[in-house]
Amino acid sequence: MILLRKFRVLILMVFLIACSMHIMIDLLPKLERHSNSGCSCSHTPSEEPQSWGKQGWPNKHTLRILQDFSNEPSSNVSSHSLERIPATGDKTQALRRLEHLGQRGDRKRQFIQDATVTKNMPVKGSRLSALYDHPLYKRSLPPLTDEDTLFNVNTDIRFDPKATEDQAWNTDGTMDEFSPMGELTADSYPNWLRFHIGINRHELYSRHNPVIEALLKDLVIQKITSVAMKSGGTQLKLIMTFQNYGQALFKPMKQTREQETPPDFFYFSDFERHNAEIAAFHLDRILDFRRVPPVAGRLVNMTKEIRDVTRDKKLWRTFFISPANNVCFYGECSYYCSTEHALCGKPDQIEGSLAAFLPDLALAKRKTWRNPWRRSYHKRKKAEWEVDPDYCEEVKQTPPYDSGTRLLDVMDMTIFDFLMGNMDRHHYETFEKFGNETFIIHLDNECLQQLRIDSSPWLLSFCRVRKSTHLRLQLLAKEEYKLSTLMAESLVRDRLSPILIQPHLEAMDRRLRQVLNVLTECIEKEGYSYVVEDDLQGDQGSDHPHNGPGRR
Repeated sequence: MILLRKFRVLILMVFLIACSMHIMIDLLPKLERHSNSGCSCSHTPSEEPQSWGKQGWPNKHTLRILQDFSNEPSSNVSSHSLERIPATGDKTQALRRLEHLGQRGDRKRQFIQDATVTKNMPVKGSRLSALYDHPLYKRSLPPLTDEDTLFNVNTDIRFDPKATEDQAWNTDGTMDEFSPMGELTADSYPNWLRFHIGINRHELYSRHNPVIEALLKDLVIQKITSVAMKSGGTQLKLIMTFQNYGQALFKPMKQTREQETPPDFFYFSDFERHNAEIAAFHLDRILDFRRVPPVAGRLVNMTKEIRDVTRDKKLWRTFFISPANNVCFYGECSYYCSTEHALCGKPDQIEGSLAAFLPDLALAKRKTWRNPWRRSYHKRKKAEWEVDPDYCEEVKQTPPYDSGTRLLDVMDMTIFDFLMGNMDRHHYETFEKFGNETFIIHLDNECLQQLRIDSSPWLLSFCRVRKSTHLRLQLLAKEEYKLSTLMAESLVRDRLSPILIQPHLEAMDRRLRQVLNVLTECIEKEGYSYVVEDDLQGDQGSDHPHNGPGRR
């Protein structure tokens, strides 16, 4: 009996000791912070990085969230990513989410949009507004049918906020802020949703669409609610979700605008440049292609807007404080994701580009095509088009290049890439709904690597181009519509302006002259009617619809 009592007392003592140890472990971090609060030997440029550096790991609640998220099958893909390919049964779910989100616009958003449109209207007398007043920039599209629009929206439908059973989209506080007031129409949808609805067979968005200007502002001012690493790809990119449930791809700044790639670097081994994405969007509009999703620059607080809101433990654990007392992180990717290539703030501010997401793949499937004139991506071997003199003729006899406008679309893309200095266009995408009679989406625009070394416009030896593209290039070579001047005027509106340094702008003018010189040689050799495809037939004026781009 005595031994039994001693055993019980021993068990009780062990239990009390274990409880005391747990209490001490919980109190230890607080005691350490209290004891270090009087230290004045460290000089920090910002208090936030200092406090985070002492904090070490997050509290128990945060750690539990990170652990739960890391156990999910797609832990390094955004939980709300619009780029995920859902299972077959998820299409209905995506549609219901689309309807549920459509009603979340409110009066506050309308005021913001009105202010954005007023602020960003072209200044009278500017060269950019003069360019958009030119007849070449006033051509109308043919009438759009249901088959020509990506989404068919019934504007008479009123969405019930309780119609959806998916509560995962209702985060704290946002439901009240974006709750509908009265009956809402498509005009009150979030700007990212209105952008998606406006996509058609011929363009991502229409000329002078006020929704695009409002969306660009949203990319800059919308509160970031979650961040996750984008799966795939060679370099680090982040998927950012906003308070209005829009999403964008964030490319952080890795090099300054003045840094130039050494001439001996291979085209596939350089850093991706955030300012290249911003410049590509503006060049795409000036060329009147409208095939690049809206992109805006933004200054991001790495502590509050990335580290504190991410549920991706793989991303979170790569944060650290540099010897210069700046907040840094490096993520996980195939290249340049290590402490040697860490992305560091000043002290915790970093700039980057935010590209608006395209519609969910469950709602609008896209088809990926291999670029026939892609590089070999080999240090010694050349691509087939570089060694086979009959390669062009073979391509012209191969679907989808044997009919329709696809070859002319590839030519437009090639001219666009050459002006930007992009030598890494290995694939391109189109919307599956529109088949082969549609435009090429210009995604992942990398460029601005070398200022003085221009490879010859190799694909232009194919000697085919749209008449509208040729006329616009000639227009942009004139002094009154000089490309570099127009780019500078357009880019000054971005929050991170200046986006390009003067040598980059001058390089665009030089490349434009090269393109026109090669086309002139093609016309002299092959004849104007063979080289230039007339896509302006039926245009008797700017107010009359044309017969479609480049139809043969």
